[in-house]
Amino acid sequence: MLPPKAFVDALSSQAARLFSQAQSGGQGELEKHLKALLQSAFSKLDLVSREEFDGQMTVLARTRSRLEALEAKVAELEQQLTPPQKPE
Repeated sequence: MLPPKAFVDALSSQAARLFSQAQSGGQGELEKHLKALLQSAFSKLDLVSREEFDGQMTVLARTRSRLEALEAKVAELEQQLTPPQKPE
């Protein structure tokens, strides 16, 4: 995957080339090439849909909640295993 700056630079240079070609060609041809360019650019990014993101956030929240409950239970059990200190 390209670094963000290199990705934007490559995208803008290709868009500039398309716009220069569009001045000599038709508007429909530019739109077709621009859609293809954007489709190619987005396919190189590591994007997820909003639904997938929301689903993963739900799983993460549920996991975090269960982890906190387990941590509390472990602390409680450790406390039960530790004998009370006798004052000297």
